[in-house]
Amino acid sequence: MASKDKQDYTEVVMVNKNPDYFIKRIQKMLKEGTYTITNKNYKHKVIIDNGKRRDLYKLSYYPHRIIQWAIILQIGKYLEKNFTVDTYSSIKNRGLHTAAMAIRRDLDVYPEKTKYCLKIDITKYYPSIDNNILFDKLKRKFKDKKLLNLLHIIIFSMGDKGQPIGSLWSQFAGNFYLSELDHLLKEKYDVEFYYRYCDDLVILSSDKNFLHKIRDTIFFILSNLKLNMKNNYQVFNVKKRGIDFLGYRFYPNYTILRKRTLNNMIAKTKKLINKPILNYSDVCTIASYVGILKYCNGYKLFCKYIKPFNNKKAKNCNQELILIDLKYKPFKKDWCYNKCI
Repeated sequence: MASKDKQDYTEVVMVNKNPDYFIKRIQKMLKEGTYTITNKNYKHKVIIDNGKRRDLYKLSYYPHRIIQWAIILQIGKYLEKNFTVDTYSSIKNRGLHTAAMAIRRDLDVYPEKTKYCLKIDITKYYPSIDNNILFDKLKRKFKDKKLLNLLHIIIFSMGDKGQPIGSLWSQFAGNFYLSELDHLLKEKYDVEFYYRYCDDLVILSSDKNFLHKIRDTIFFILSNLKLNMKNNYQVFNVKKRGIDFLGYRFYPNYTILRKRTLNNMIAKTKKLINKPILNYSDVCTIASYVGILKYCNGYKLFCKYIKPFNNKKAKNCNQELILIDLKYKPFKKDWCYNKCI
């Protein structure tokens, strides 16, 4: 699992040539308690994502990513049991499009109960996680001392505060850290329409006053977790503004692409359409936009920007020359209406 889609990486090739040797070395480190990890083991990289600066921290494949995968394979299912069904991101079968379908379903089936929206974002979520609070939560979940010692090494590798963006463990830690918030909102404060994707929260209701009260409640819960809510929180009419979430804008009867996502798609497809032969990366880019469009009312966009690529020459992952065949198949389910306009 740790080497999935990375078979050509130098580190992966090295380990795969002699897996028994490296596995035995990892076993020895874990048995003798000599495994360590500090902030010096992370390779720091800065990227600009939609105008936002993000600090990524990458660990080497051997031994760090292998060990983290081994841990997640053992305890991941127990962590996921703690997540509510409204928690998305970095969970198997509960990704971006699952969250999008859930919002689409609720807007279609419960129009009177989803008139207003509260949208909240957490300030610098991963760098703000208090590792002492996180570890205390894990100690209540797991009792094995060797496991806890290993988790302690990983959690505090960046110090007392912050989990590194880009680490496999951080994805699970981020969801687990906010699971208390999820349970309180659903079980104590009776929030019916709730969706959390990482640190982005959306709550729908028929009552604007209820949403303002819930906003104050969330502020209080986050403060106990030593997190801060961004000041740009919004309570608004869904029909008038639409819910800007997950790369889409959701309205009561239809869904469109977020303007930024649309502009990126237009720019990339215009750049690629004049290439005589597309490479594998280009094909993946086009295919990803097909996947994005099928979860919204995107048939006209498909016809204008994607369909011209049909029968265009390209190379597949084996560098063999192929012809692209793209079809628009909107996602359909008994509770998910996706009409082409």
